[in-house]
Amino acid sequence: QVQLAESGGGLVQPGGSLRLSCAASGSIFSIDRMGWYRQAPGKERELVASVSDGSANYADSVKGRFTISRDNVKNTVYLEMNSLKPEDTAVYYCKTNLRTHNSGWRDYWGQGTQVTVSA
Repeated sequence: QVQLAESGGGLVQPGGSLRLSCAASGSIFSIDRMGWYRQAPGKERELVASVSDGSANYADSVKGRFTISRDNVKNTVYLEMNSLKPEDTAVYYCKTNLRTHNSGWRDYWGQGTQVTVSA
């Protein structure tokens, strides 16, 4: 069993900052890529940022404002979001590609955390 626990969402004013966290737990053998996706009402889920050992990539809309990082000891991925805009409002989901002691590589998703940017 693998669980992804997300935290850090909330309501923030335009120009503000938030930090999201996603901790993976369970019978984990190895983790490859970890990332954040988001889904706004009426829109498809989109990649925000992802990171593997040594490389990170970002959606054009968040470059220069968001920073993704990971702690391999804690099996945790973070998303530091600065200069937030109303269009960043969405449910943010963590996705992790990992293998357990009993199964091969597959993707796991978190339950989602709401981020609302509004005055």
